[in-house]
Amino acid sequence: MNYLYAPWRTEYITERKSDCVFCDIVNDPSKDTENHVLFRDEFCFIVMNRYPYTSGHMMVIPNQHIDNIEYLDEEIWLHVSKMAKRCVKMLKHEFKADGVNLGMNLGKGAGAGIAQHVHYHVIPRWIGDTNFITTVANTRVYSTDFDNIYKRLKDKIENYIYD
Repeated sequence: MNYLYAPWRTEYITERKSDCVFCDIVNDPSKDTENHVLFRDEFCFIVMNRYPYTSGHMMVIPNQHIDNIEYLDEEIWLHVSKMAKRCVKMLKHEFKADGVNLGMNLGKGAGAGIAQHVHYHVIPRWIGDTNFITTVANTRVYSTDFDNIYKRLKDKIENYIYD
């Protein structure tokens, strides 16, 4: 078994303010830049995933704390889904993604890391973005700085949200 030291995760593991990191973001807009929030409105927010699968991995999250989609208000569900669709368009146009993984892990049994608050993952993909190091060493390599990606997407997102 190989281990990769990841000290940047310490804050996530040890310094949670509440039971739900997403509710912390909803309740404190003053930290949007620190939390890498790209957009927020009355129904949802869009945030960069702090531990991305690929560069540009973001999430669309309803403001409402709810652990299942079947009880999410229909208007909110449609709005969140529309925002996810617009994020896909942005990643294809701005990052030249060859494809996008879009999905939800609903519940711990489905692999949700934060099962108590539903959220869409929007993950840009490129042909060949999985290479030998991922396959052999079970390690991911990011070729672009996280903060640079955030700034780039933050500068462009309103062009797609209000499309």
